[in-house]
Amino acid sequence: MRFRSACILFSCFLLTGPPFSFARPNRSRARVIDSSYSSALAAANRFLHAWQTQDHETGIMMLTDVARQQVSSDKLQEFFSPTDQAAYEIQRGRRMNGAEYVFPVVLFGTMQDSPPRPCRLVIMRTAKDEWVVNRLP
Repeated sequence: MRFRSACILFSCFLLTGPPFSFARPNRSRARVIDSSYSSALAAANRFLHAWQTQDHETGIMMLTDVARQQVSSDKLQEFFSPTDQAAYEIQRGRRMNGAEYVFPVVLFGTMQDSPPRPCRLVIMRTAKDEWVVNRLP
């Protein structure tokens, strides 16, 4: 009889749930959606996709004049000519100021048998409200 009563009480306890929980309460701050961030991330993705697919024209058109002047045309040609196994990984970016974001990226397959190359991609907004690459990775 005692055993039966204990089983019934235990079953009721399981059905109603324990009065406490070991789960950590959710204390995360509400994330603010930044439309500038998503636009900058999309531009970074477009640029790196142009690099991956060896689309020289699209990639070079996304560069600022300052970025184009920092490297020779031979270096640009070399940059936009990765191997067939080219791939990239974009990590969480951060805002540098109101119109500029920096995204850490890893480039794979930049040259034959080369290790992955970690670098940074700087994306900025122009006066025409376009996102461009201000510094090559």
